[in-house]
Amino acid sequence: MEDNRIIKVYLDDDPQPFVEFAPPTKFVLDTSKIPDGKHELRIVARSSSGKEGIRTLPFEVRNGPSIAVVGLNDGEVVNEKVPITINSYGSEKNDFFLIRGSETPKGIPAWVWALVIGFVGFAMFYLIMYWSPQFYKSFF
Repeated sequence: MEDNRIIKVYLDDDPQPFVEFAPPTKFVLDTSKIPDGKHELRIVARSSSGKEGIRTLPFEVRNGPSIAVVGLNDGEVVNEKVPITINSYGSEKNDFFLIRGSETPKGIPAWVWALVIGFVGFAMFYLIMYWSPQFYKSFF
């Protein structure tokens, strides 16, 4: 009996499969040749008895530089003037990376400030209440 199992892989709505093979197999999807954005991988498998199964896998390609926006979120309602910081950075291998501070500058969260103030306050309280020469013991 002839084994006629086959798997065809389609990208988006392309009528021609970009790869065909007999199962099981492995292949590498090179996203550098696919434009950035949302895509769909459609896998059609045919069994040895001729029945077909279809599975679709939605995915998003983002080969271009990453873009970070501080000051405006998706779907946010705003009024008046809104300060916005936009930063873009990629991962090309030939770039020379020089550290000049934060890649995407953001303010320090309030909980960090509260923690620092609480620690400094407790340290001052401890020094004022318990610092005296009689508690100092030298190791020498």
